[in-house]
Amino acid sequence: MGSSGIGKTELAKQLAKSLQKDSSKGFVRIDMSEFQSKHEVAKFIGSPPGYIGHEEGGQLTEKLKQSRGENIVVLLDEVEKAHPDVFTVMLQLFDEGRLTDGKGATVECKNAIFVLTSNLAQQEIAEEANFFGEEFINSTIYPILRGYFRRDEFLGRIDEILFFMPFTKNDLELIVEKELNKWAQKAESRHQMKIEWTPEVKQMLAKGYNIHYGARSIKHEVEKQVINKLAHANEYDQLKQGDHVLITLDNGEIKLNITSKEPTKRFGWF
Repeated sequence: MGSSGIGKTELAKQLAKSLQKDSSKGFVRIDMSEFQSKHEVAKFIGSPPGYIGHEEGGQLTEKLKQSRGENIVVLLDEVEKAHPDVFTVMLQLFDEGRLTDGKGATVECKNAIFVLTSNLAQQEIAEEANFFGEEFINSTIYPILRGYFRRDEFLGRIDEILFFMPFTKNDLELIVEKELNKWAQKAESRHQMKIEWTPEVKQMLAKGYNIHYGARSIKHEVEKQVINKLAHANEYDQLKQGDHVLITLDNGEIKLNITSKEPTKRFGWF
C-alpha cells in the first residue's frame, strides 16, 4: 500500500526476477481496473458455457495455465478498483491455492505468489510517515481497508501487508542518479559521448518530485530539464559524436558545458 509511483509494481517485478532468470515468463500483471463492472468479472476466470467469450478463457486462469505450475509472481494491480465479486473469486484462490475457471476446470496455482497493490490510504500513510506504527495501522489503516473491501475473510487471507513510505530527500537523489545514469549509458554506447553532472544538478532535479505521481515525476523532470536540452543542442549542431558534456546549475537553470574534440558530425539523438 502506498501512493502511485512509489515502487509497489517494481517490487513485484524484482521478486519475479529473483525466482526466475527469465522474468518475462515468471511475471504476470493483471490490471484490476478492467474488472470494475459486475459483467466484467467473467473476464477474470472465463465466461461460463453459452456466454460470449467462453472459448477464450479468463485473463487470470489462462496465464496460470501457461505457467504450468512453475513459480510465478502474479501482480493484481490496483485491486481496490475491481468489482466486489472478484474478491469472492479470490477467496478460493488464496485459501486453497486453486481456481475453477468458466469451463469448470481446476487451475492449480499453489506455486504462484500473488501480490496485490493498492493506493488506498495513501494520503494517511504519507501524512503519518514519521509516526507510523502498529497503533496507527490498527486505528486508521485497517478501518479503511475493512470499509472498502467489506469482508474480513478476504483480508484475513492476505499473508502480509507492506506499507510504502514517501521518498526521503536521499531516496529522490538516488532516483535522479539512476535516471541520469540510464541516459548517460545510452549516450556513451550509441555516440561515444560522456555525460557527467554536479551534485547541485541532482538536488535541483529531485525537487521536481510530485507525491501524486511518485518516481515517474522524477523521470519526467529529467527528460524536461536535461534530455530536452541535449536534444535541442544536437538539433542546432552544438553536439557531436565523442563530445564530453558536463551538466551544471547556473542561477537555478540547467546548463550544458560541452567540450568537443572533432569537427561537427550530426547524429540522431538517442
